[in-house]
Amino acid sequence: MNDDASLFEDNPRPKVYAHRGASAAFAEHTRAAYLKAIADGADGVECDVHLTRDQHVILLHDANLDRTSDGTGPVAERTLDELRHLDFSSWKGARIPEQFGAKSDQLLTLRDLLEILRGAGREIGLAIELKHPSPYQFKLEERVLELLAGEGWDPETSTLDNIHVSFMSFSPDSVKHLLQFVPAEHICQLVDDVSIEEIRDEFGLGAITGGALANVMKAAQLEGERILDDCEVGLAGPGIDYVRKHARTVQRWLESGRRFRVWTVDSETDVALCQGLGIHEITTNKPAQVLAQL
Repeated sequence: MNDDASLFEDNPRPKVYAHRGASAAFAEHTRAAYLKAIADGADGVECDVHLTRDQHVILLHDANLDRTSDGTGPVAERTLDELRHLDFSSWKGARIPEQFGAKSDQLLTLRDLLEILRGAGREIGLAIELKHPSPYQFKLEERVLELLAGEGWDPETSTLDNIHVSFMSFSPDSVKHLLQFVPAEHICQLVDDVSIEEIRDEFGLGAITGGALANVMKAAQLEGERILDDCEVGLAGPGIDYVRKHARTVQRWLESGRRFRVWTVDSETDVALCQGLGIHEITTNKPAQVLAQL
């Protein structure tokens, strides 16, 4: 059996998923980042999705445009056409080779990414993270599933041509919604530690507001952990810091048969830790470097 055919069978080394593409090299979620990830030999790629005002599924991590474009304000308030006129790559400061597309071609919809992955010439994984809270609530999940179905995606095997699709969210409600339509083995519950101090710092919030938000996020974390304890999904998605801090929990989930996808693993020490623990999938900004180490 060739390597492509056995891509998702047991393998001694972890699979390497490119986090928002090869995002250490090029701006995250851009055409260049994903083409680079494929060229680097990544086993799969990861993306975050939001809905535009006119209900297109686009690839972006933040709910706002400020950090990764020359635009401002909520993504949900812009149409796809308006977003196409923004620059999503220059902030990174990396020159984009001609074969990776023009600056104006770097914003991707989920459909664009599917076309890129179809052109990989081999089997490849696609991990889609549903970002919440979303002003469109579960319409986000419904649009993603509708788009995939229209492209020929088979829910039972979760394959679309050469692409093996999985779904992820930190939101337990999103995960439970997805379970109504997708087999549990293709769904990943993401988990991370939540602290009031980090929430305040990240969002620039005061003590009361920051504490209230942290309580909501902590409740989601506990429910996500319960979902994994009760084996309701097939994939566990802890951050690397969580793996370090909660060794017993991680071991329990591994022993229960959960497949592990750990993020974001960039250092040699963390790669070695994951490999030693028997982690199945590593999500990294540096797929070429991690593959070379493995």
